Amino acid sequence: MNASALPTQPLASGVARLTHLGVIRVQGDDAAAFLQGQLTQDFVLLEPTQARLAAFCSAKGRMQASFVGVKRSNDEILLVCSRDLLASTLKRLSMFVLRAKAKLSDASDAFALFGLAGDAVPPALPAAPWSQWRDGASSVVRLYPADGVARALQVAPVDAPAPAAPALPDALWHWMDVRSGVATLSQPVFDAFVPQMLNYESVGGVNFKKGCYPGQEVVARSQFRGTLKRRAYLVHADAELAAGQEVFLESDAEQPCGTVVQAAAHPEGGFDAIVSLQTSAAAQGGLRAGGADGADGADGPSLQLQALPYPLLDDI
Repeated sequence: MNASALPTQPLASGVARLTHLGVIRVQGDDAAAFLQGQLTQDFVLLEPTQARLAAFCSAKGRMQASFVGVKRSNDEILLVCSRDLLASTLKRLSMFVLRAKAKLSDASDAFALFGLAGDAVPPALPAAPWSQWRDGASSVVRLYPADGVARALQVAPVDAPAPAAPALPDALWHWMDVRSGVATLSQPVFDAFVPQMLNYESVGGVNFKKGCYPGQEVVARSQFRGTLKRRAYLVHADAELAAGQEVFLESDAEQPCGTVVQAAAHPEGGFDAIVSLQTSAAAQGGLRAGGADGADGADGPSLQLQALPYPLLDDI
């Protein structure tokens, strides 16, 4: 469906089937303890009423996957991530299991994932982002809103009834995802960002009090030594944008100052995107995307910075 065929604001309520996401299942007595040592968030203290936004990083602190983690029982945790990173992430995580009582598997065929928007979000779901509410065998997780419209992720057994709400166009859900300002890592931007470059410390994706995990020293040093030089921003362009596309200052078409992380068509025309930018470039303005064909130089559309929908935590 093209952008002109999408509903315009105010946003509609409804349900979208999220086929671009998949599920890694972690089972066993040590499921939480194992994830505690691998991801940026605290899974040992994860309560049944909570979910977790988390990242899996390289030893250099670069994000190789991002997850919404859902605890279904004391010995079962589900990690929802981009399908194009699932197989490689499952392989990497499995290398670290060693003697832990934890088994990792691709459970994408066992669960159906739905995006809920507006009136489709259950009233019983607590208002705080990353809250979890159980609806029978299904888990419903509160996501960050999009332009004030409530959103949630439902993780349901594949044979469970689908949510009873009007269908939401996939393209509209993807746009709302961008407008939330919370990026989901995908293959084009694999291993490109420290979590703070996507504002993960400001949206509940990093816990600085937990124990070690791969890349922890780099992530902590970026935060506590005030060395954050890149942040995530929302932008709008009149032409198509795509994940992995470079961003330039109009005054310097040789050296990129940022990267498109996630992009989607705006219902009323053009594209919106989450971009990771040098903070100095964001302050200067005059931004342009690189060519969509990957050619060097700022020959893509002009970018207009938009307000973030949440406050950023200050460097410490």
